[in-house]
Amino acid sequence: MPDLDHVGDAFKAVFADHPAGVAIITARGPDGPVGLTASSVSSVSAVPPILGFSLQARQGSAALLAEADSFLVHLLDAENLDLARSFAVSGAPRFGPDMPWEYLATGEPRLLGVGRVLRAVPLARIKAGPALVFNAAVVDVLGDEGTGAPLVYHRRRFHELSDRSALDPRD
Repeated sequence: MPDLDHVGDAFKAVFADHPAGVAIITARGPDGPVGLTASSVSSVSAVPPILGFSLQARQGSAALLAEADSFLVHLLDAENLDLARSFAVSGAPRFGPDMPWEYLATGEPRLLGVGRVLRAVPLARIKAGPALVFNAAVVDVLGDEGTGAPLVYHRRRFHELSDRSALDPRD
């Protein structure tokens, strides 16, 4: 039987070295808007459009998002770094007067200044250890172009991708 502590530590180290895109997921909670930074968002299917993500905690914003009937997934550019940091820290001020945002007619809070936003509704919530894994149907795309270099999370730090980092030439 493998040493699970060792496997767990090695697993964390491997994924810390695996870059991931950065998103903020927002929803309307019972007492107002909620949101958090996530690096687990991925495309599951293009037809029909389905995305996936996981939430690691079952308290605070994560618990409220887990119960939401719909939410927005904001795909961040490097220009959105301050937003990513604000939504990554538990208890940090969010949705205040200094943060431009609005409620959509459908009720979700949209962060202004983010160029790619997906509106989604949960299809499945799957318990996986301490996490909750979501599959969600994308029901609307509220902007389809980023405004700058994509923001990624790698080795526990935020980074930006640029054309200089491309390894294969474009035709």
